[in-house]
Amino acid sequence: MYIGDLHIHSRYSRATSKELTPEHLDLWAGKKGINIVGTGDFTHPAWRAELAEKLEPAEPGLYMLKKEYSLQRPSILGQSRPRFVISGEISSIYKKNGRVRKVHSLILLPSLEAAEVLSRRLEAIGNIHSDGRPILGLDCHDLLAITLEACPDAIYVPAHIWTPHFSLFGAFSGFDTIEECYEELTPQIHALETGLSSDPAMNGRLSALDSFQLISNSDAHSPAKLGREASLFDIPMSYAGLYGAIQRGEGLKGTIEFFPEEGKYHFDGHRKCHLCLSPSQARKYNGICPVCGRKLTTGVLHRIEQLADRDEDFLLPQGRPFENLVPLGEVIASSVGSSPSSVKVSRQYEHLLEELGNEFYILRQAPLEDISHAAGSLTAEGIRHLRDGKVQWRPGYDGEYGTMRLFQSAELDNVEGQLCMTFETANADLSETMGPGTPGAPGGTGDAELAADAVPSANTALSGKAGVSHGSTASREASYETAVSNILTVSNPSSALNRDQQQAVESVFPVTAVIAGPGTGKTKTLVSRIEHLMGERGVKPSEITAVTFTNKAADELTQRIRQALPGRRSLNQMQVGTFHSLCYRLLARSGTELSLADQGQAEECAGETIEALELACTVRQFLTAISLHKAGLSSAQGFAAYMADDSAAETGFILTQEGADRYQQALECRKLMDFDDLLLNMLRLLEQEQKAEYRKQHFSYLLVDEFQDISPVQYRLIKAWNKGGRELFVIGDPDQSIYGFRGSDSRCFDLLEQDFPGTSTIRLTTGYRSTPEILSASLPLISRNPGGERRLSAARPHGGPVRLVTAQTSLSESIFIAKEINRMVGGIDMLDAHSQTPGLLDTARSFADIAVLYRTNHQARLLEQCLQKEGIPYVVAGREDYLDHPAVQGTISFFGALLKSSGLDEDTTKLCRKRISPSADYSSLAERFLPRLKRDRPWKLLADWISCLGLGSDKSMDTFVCMSYFHKTMEDMLSTLAFGQAHDLKRSGQDSRPSDAVTLMTLHASKGLEFPVVFLYGLRQGILPLKTGKGAVNPEEERRLMYVGMTRARDELILTTSEEPSPFLEELPKDACRREKARTPGSGMKQLSLFDFM
Repeated sequence: MYIGDLHIHSRYSRATSKELTPEHLDLWAGKKGINIVGTGDFTHPAWRAELAEKLEPAEPGLYMLKKEYSLQRPSILGQSRPRFVISGEISSIYKKNGRVRKVHSLILLPSLEAAEVLSRRLEAIGNIHSDGRPILGLDCHDLLAITLEACPDAIYVPAHIWTPHFSLFGAFSGFDTIEECYEELTPQIHALETGLSSDPAMNGRLSALDSFQLISNSDAHSPAKLGREASLFDIPMSYAGLYGAIQRGEGLKGTIEFFPEEGKYHFDGHRKCHLCLSPSQARKYNGICPVCGRKLTTGVLHRIEQLADRDEDFLLPQGRPFENLVPLGEVIASSVGSSPSSVKVSRQYEHLLEELGNEFYILRQAPLEDISHAAGSLTAEGIRHLRDGKVQWRPGYDGEYGTMRLFQSAELDNVEGQLCMTFETANADLSETMGPGTPGAPGGTGDAELAADAVPSANTALSGKAGVSHGSTASREASYETAVSNILTVSNPSSALNRDQQQAVESVFPVTAVIAGPGTGKTKTLVSRIEHLMGERGVKPSEITAVTFTNKAADELTQRIRQALPGRRSLNQMQVGTFHSLCYRLLARSGTELSLADQGQAEECAGETIEALELACTVRQFLTAISLHKAGLSSAQGFAAYMADDSAAETGFILTQEGADRYQQALECRKLMDFDDLLLNMLRLLEQEQKAEYRKQHFSYLLVDEFQDISPVQYRLIKAWNKGGRELFVIGDPDQSIYGFRGSDSRCFDLLEQDFPGTSTIRLTTGYRSTPEILSASLPLISRNPGGERRLSAARPHGGPVRLVTAQTSLSESIFIAKEINRMVGGIDMLDAHSQTPGLLDTARSFADIAVLYRTNHQARLLEQCLQKEGIPYVVAGREDYLDHPAVQGTISFFGALLKSSGLDEDTTKLCRKRISPSADYSSLAERFLPRLKRDRPWKLLADWISCLGLGSDKSMDTFVCMSYFHKTMEDMLSTLAFGQAHDLKRSGQDSRPSDAVTLMTLHASKGLEFPVVFLYGLRQGILPLKTGKGAVNPEEERRLMYVGMTRARDELILTTSEEPSPFLEELPKDACRREKARTPGSGMKQLSLFDFM
């Protein structure tokens, strides 16, 4: 018979002992009497390397420690040295069926080579380097599929299946059935791990688990914790033997269990309120803590009752035997009246092992007289009680281990040679925690149930089995509020329109202007307007054009229209798109030869112009000035704001007409046009009298979204498209005009009314997105701008207060956000979950529910480092500097040329040689990549490209690969780079695309999005409002920018600052925010310093 403990951790996991090395695992497995021990953490590269160095093959699929590393003493070695099996645990945090799921999985593998293969697969999905138990945004169904695909002989076991925070059936973030989690792959699951807070008898109450093997392991975070639970095997000593036992039950003889009451989550309760309740008692209080009024942590016993279909005393006829044990150190501690970690207990523990053998032998088999002779009669008596099950407990709850008592007072009298707890002392210790009137406490009634009208004190607890409810299975507690994914602003939850929306939808005025504040249902109104035109007024789709500001908005609008009008094939004739994409299509139809310059080609033309005219500017500064010039602005109007937003240095460069002409000539020599030319060339065609056919290309019904963001050229386009049209419908919010550096003007609605007298102006004044508290903070801020007091009524119920958190430094501010995100999602691992304040997990958040917004891109750098340290997956949205790197620009030009003409032209080859490598054979590379261009995913193409050109050390290319994960084809990615707005450009913070991640983006990029939780980060003097050497950049627009950021939040808004706070914070009403200081390391946070980031 072999004893196996297959689920443990290495020192590379969070909150684990530094002694978790192969040497100490081998030593303590020998002390415990464990024959097969898991290695743990096979995904961590450094741990795998250490295992390869210190272990050697033993029986097939198993390893043992090389003799030169052994710390074992011959006296406790036993008949054989412990064997190692490759094992590891994966933490999956993801959203499924509308809920956040957090599930841990145990995986066993037949070799280190198999571990290498699977780790490489997982490394492509998430970060496996920062934690021995990696956190992946990966559905457990997909993890199982990937595991079996990488290694068909792998053993996959859902870990500690009842733990509230991180398990298959966990009360906080688990499932109600195995099938809901694993779907069609459920037959590939053959075994389940019981966990410390449940035993096989408790699991037997669910008939759905009858067909699964039940195994137990310690999940040890230090060597001394090995063997807390274990499994018994009568098998050949090999991986194949383990496989047969776990997968088919062949030779699985039973388990060694913790007493479930000792587990940290057996009963319900609140650790910080010192309240421990049985399931029946928790139900009397409706799951609400009677001390603090917050939701109780649901224990394993209660969760089993929720799902059970059998009575508590049911015994499964074919169930395997199990025995409950307590670690030997705890038995000795009860005998000598000391802590299990005391020197006295440690000495006696080592003495017993020297005299009698390993721990499991002593606890299970050693003759009591031998134990008495070696350690005294009371220790022997304690072990006899343990073997007979005569143990009294105060059950564990809410992360607090249960407390054991082995002796009654009479048994402790007059025992020579024993320094032991008296019964009175033991009772006093327990009573202090349990409180008067508790079953088993001195003076207690002995009743297992609290009186129905009694409210327990803050120290109430229960003892032993008496507190376990025998009632019927309780119905599940209400599920967590469904988390809302990041979507474009489509907020009115009702299918019906409110009065203002209805007026806008049905307007028949030649020009209708709708001013729609944040969350007032702008997109819903726009979609309903189109639906009304086609459905009620009989307008043909071919007569309708809808102009949006971003590609994402265009896709969203198209999808919503198709949902509203299913089965209408003629919808394809309706034009929906951005200004640039519509102009591109219209110019292509006109026969205009279109060859758009990519960024690299535009920079080549700019560089030539700068050199020819000896201009004192950078290429980037010149191209910015050109874009402003073509938008109808002078560089003086918008240049400083644009460059400041992108963290570039100020410049005094002013573009001359000669410079603009020379640049345009350089484009035309290459038969190219840039993206601003799309609008200008379209405008020329529409405004030329001799092109009469284009006068007919007006749109009968023209709808324009985000009207406040249009530039002067775009305004001219709207007028030209609308010439001769029947109705113009524009919608937007002047208070959300934040693109002044690109030519937008918050006064555009006033200009429209001047140009089109008789315009019907309608205001949407009911907000469906943000809580009243968020609006109460944000509306007074924007009311400081000209235009009077803003009014917006909230249709949502009240929520929590807006929080204003002040930190000492930018670093501590970033650490606060990382820790707070950790708290909001319920902790990244069980250590975090244990440290949560009671009641703060009532609303489970997914990572995707959370956004961190900031003024400039460079602010994100420190944030990223803190999130990485905390193991939090994230995505960065926005146009960043890596896209301007020469190698990235050359790569874009190369693949763009292949897509355009199925080959390379001379200009592209020249550009690639200049920007990437002068010696590469780009013709051969074109032949290599062209056949795969439409077949392979962009990240695969780029990985091969990087390898071919030796760009592996180029960090900008690595970052570019992180962007490619968000695109299915290279064509899609290059189109996004060309036409996409800031929030269309996403990159992963990991070496994969996470399925669930926090979003980091600038305030500008956040426009049009919403999130349940929003952090506004870095609200400091000089940052918001942004100041350059010449002073603030348009304070009114900066105020609008902060207003936009605040109103991205649906449920929670947290404003953070450090050092000198932003003056805008003083404009918030004093009673609109709850002001806090960021927690310091002394208040329970782990200290991070700048050295952590070096």
